[in-house]
Amino acid sequence: MRPLDPDKIPPELKARPQWVCWSFEEREGKPTKVPKNPKTGGNAKSDAPDTWGTYAQALKHYEAHKGNGIAGIGFMFSFYDPYTGVDIDHCRDPETGQLKFCAHVLLEYLDSYSEASPSGTGTHTITKAKWPENAGNKKIMPCGMEIEVYDRLRYFTVTGHLL
Repeated sequence: MRPLDPDKIPPELKARPQWVCWSFEEREGKPTKVPKNPKTGGNAKSDAPDTWGTYAQALKHYEAHKGNGIAGIGFMFSFYDPYTGVDIDHCRDPETGQLKFCAHVLLEYLDSYSEASPSGTGTHTITKAKWPENAGNKKIMPCGMEIEVYDRLRYFTVTGHLL
């Protein structure tokens, strides 16, 4: 798992009070990334901004608890912000950083903040855009690659490992 590199996270995102921490928890027999309230350590909820915090609060909670349940920080998407997240799984070689061609083309097209996922095998992009509410969140690209797109009621883990 990739350690956090906070210096590469855009200041524009750091300025928003939409930050959480996250931990791995077992759910339905598999590890799941669960958002945590950086102010209390309890669970954060995508529809409850009072369970989110500032970037500074999330970073402080992460630093105090990494290795003791907290695996990283994340950014919550809200109906009231201008951001949309694009998640591409299994598109990157974690050793070489080589992207699959289709992922490379999409990231170039989006021309936004893109980083490696915590595993190093996927990417997360945060771009200024709105996603139509009835468009569905999972899309299959013409090349066969699946992407997930969210602009509300979801969070992305953030690593700072800029692509």
